[in-house]
This record gives sequence, C-alpha cells and structure tokens, in this order.
Amino acid sequence: MQIYDSGIRRKKEKYWHTVKVGRTHLQDATPITFGQELSGYQSMVKHDLQFIEEKKPHLRELAIGATAVGTGLNAHPELAELITTKLNTIYQENFTANTNKFYSLAAHSQLNAMHGSLKTLAEDLMKIANDLRFLASGPRAGYGELTIPANEPGSSIMPGKVNPTQTEALTMAVTRVVGNDVTIGFAASQGNFEMNVYKPVLIAAFLESADLLAGTISSFTEKFLQGLKANKDYMKGQLDQSLMLVTALTPHIGYEESAKIAQKAERKGTTLKEAALASGKVSSQEYEAWVDPLAMTKSKQTDG
Repeated sequence: MQIYDSGIRRKKEKYWHTVKVGRTHLQDATPITFGQELSGYQSMVKHDLQFIEEKKPHLRELAIGATAVGTGLNAHPELAELITTKLNTIYQENFTANTNKFYSLAAHSQLNAMHGSLKTLAEDLMKIANDLRFLASGPRAGYGELTIPANEPGSSIMPGKVNPTQTEALTMAVTRVVGNDVTIGFAASQGNFEMNVYKPVLIAAFLESADLLAGTISSFTEKFLQGLKANKDYMKGQLDQSLMLVTALTPHIGYEESAKIAQKAERKGTTLKEAALASGKVSSQEYEAWVDPLAMTKSKQTDG
C-alpha cells in the first residue's frame, strides 16, 4: 500500500491545478481539478487502512489453554501465559490469551470483521479502478480524459488498441475478495455449540484475499498508475463547453436567471458565455471575472 500511496500522491501533486469537469449522477457538475479527484482516491484508501489497523488487536487474541470446550481442563494454569510470552518473543508481537475462551473456540468473528475491512478496501479499489478506466475510455468515442500506458502490444484483432488490463485485473481480484467475504461470513456463523470447526476454509479464503489484493495493487500502481497521463487540452475543451460553469453566476444574478442562461445555451447549442451575454444580465468583462474554473475549485485553499 505504500507503493500505491506514493504513486497516487505524485500524480495528485502533478495535476493539482489541472481543471476538468466534475460529474455527479453521471451528469456534468461544477469544476474539479484532477489532483483533487486523485486526493479523494488517496484518502479513501488511507481510511480503509485505518479500519484494518483498528481491528488488528482482535487478531492477537489466542484461544491457547482453552482445551476441549473452553474450560481449560487438563491444561497447566500457566500454559497460556508461557506460550504467548514465547510467541511474542519470537514474532515481536503482542499476542494475548487473556480472552474469553468459550468465545474464542465457538466464534471466528475477529477474522470475519477483519476480512470485512479488507472487503471495504477492495470495494473502494473497484470504484477507483472503474473511474480511471472510464475516464480513459476512447480515444475517439469515450470520455478521453486520460491516456493509459500500453502494457501489451494491443488487441489481437484491432491493431493499436490499448486496453486497461491492469484495472481489469484489479477489479477481477475485487470480485474474488467479495466472494471470499461471503465464504468467510458463512464459515464464521458455523460455530455449533462449543466449537467452530470451519477455520480451514476461513483461513484459506482470507489468505487468498490478502494475496490477491497485495499482488494486484502493486501491479496496478507500477503498470497503470505511474504511467497515467491527463489529457489537459481535452479536459480544458470539455470544461469550456460545460454548462455547469453557470453556477459561478448564481451569486451575482441569482439562481433563476442563471438557470435560464444554461437552459438557453443547451437549447441553442451555444456556449455558456454566448448565452450569458445574449441574456443582457452579464457583460463580457463580468463573465470573465466571475467564471474562473480554477477559482471555482478553490484548489488554492485546499492544496496540501
């Protein structure tokens, strides 16, 4: 994850002031910088890692000394403490056997909860990968905002075609992690009476998820994210055509008049500026002063 964080941080800083059209509900919205968009992706994963860290202490609780049903029958009274002390010395960890042994034998909710946090990370990575590959769609009939590195020679049928294979690999790994979470959740529910014996399948699914995420995140960062480029001129062209820049006029001429200008521009197929000047509500000088896409992002206030 350090590779991902450093990789996306570099891109964020590089494109912090590269303004583009924002989108909500799959529709044009007010401007945003590509760097700001990337900062959201960075923070998303940062929060996910915090969720994982918060659950780590629960994985250090061991059922050592519980014996058959949690009563500790036939176990030396110091067994649990001696073994956990030895384990902590060997692995430099903070294992503890100071837990309810009946719970530790009958339930695997710690692993279930931890994998839930892995699933949350995976699902956020799905969102990030999808956003980036959609923004890179094209080059002539898609969003076309991003250029992605060519990891392969191209399509076996269509020469020169660049496919977002690293995002596809990551999203496929995510689908497996989500499936594993169902397996783990069901396995954790099978604690019949005093013991849950489903830990083998639970551990197998958990380790597969961790391995898949580690591998695909690393590959995604090195082979996709690092070579990602913003098509600045195209972004600017799209931004210049955006009707949602009208939001900057609202504080000056009101919501109703601003809406009329945007609607007229849409009907007539003109630019927002042309419609604004035709309305008589805005002069050319006022439009240039009020409609500043970079200022609308407030990037100077939020940078860093």
